[in-house]
Amino acid sequence: MGIIVGKDTRVVVQGITGREGSFHTELMLKYGTKIVAGTSPTKGGTTIQGIPVYDTVE
Repeated sequence: MGIIVGKDTRVVVQGITGREGSFHTELMLKYGTKIVAGTSPTKGGTTIQGIPVYDTVE
C-alpha cells in the first residue's frame, strides 16, 4: 500500500520544534506543502513559522 499525496493534501508535522522537524518544515513550506499544524510535547500553544503547535495529536 502506498501513500497518496496530492496538491490538496494537508500535513501535520510531528516533532515540528526539533532540529530535523523545523528543518524539513521549512523545506516543505518552500515547496508549497500545506502544513496545517505541528506537534511537540510541552510546546503547545506556540507557533513555528506561522504554524500552530499542539502538545499531542488526539
